[in-house]
Amino acid sequence: MTSTEKNIEFPQSILDECNRVIQLFPEGKQKSALLRILHIAQAHFGWLSVEVMDYIARMLHIQPIEVYEVATFYSMYDTKKTGKVKLEVCQTGPCMIEGAERIITHIEKRLGIKVGETTKDGIFTLKGVECLGACGYAPMLQAGENFHEHLTEEKVDALIDEYRANPTANYMGMIND
Repeated sequence: MTSTEKNIEFPQSILDECNRVIQLFPEGKQKSALLRILHIAQAHFGWLSVEVMDYIARMLHIQPIEVYEVATFYSMYDTKKTGKVKLEVCQTGPCMIEGAERIITHIEKRLGIKVGETTKDGIFTLKGVECLGACGYAPMLQAGENFHEHLTEEKVDALIDEYRANPTANYMGMIND
């Protein structure tokens, strides 16, 4: 075990919650808790480094590759450090038809980053993601737990300005979508 691995651990309260989740599944099926444990780990550590994923593998008694496969498959998990505000733009059919590509290009130009990158000030990360379940409100993006729908360049500019002014605020309902 490396010194980095020794430093990766949950505080007792989070470890207790992980153990509670693991106990929901039959003996020998602890891998079934993986998605929830990844959510817990990402909320605690901010993102899922290799060391964090290795820690989870040890906790669940599975191979690290099993954790890596899941964490890299789903867009809701971050395997590299992200900005304080993740702008996750839906890139599936309905959103693309309604202008998601235009919205992505606008965000890239406005923030000076490409999809998958984080701004130099560490505030914004831009991600392209699969369906976010708001096909009737396309194009749309998710920022944290907030969905922003029927996007235009003007709405995106207002969102960016609001999030830049206070990147940790809850913007639910503040911008008229």
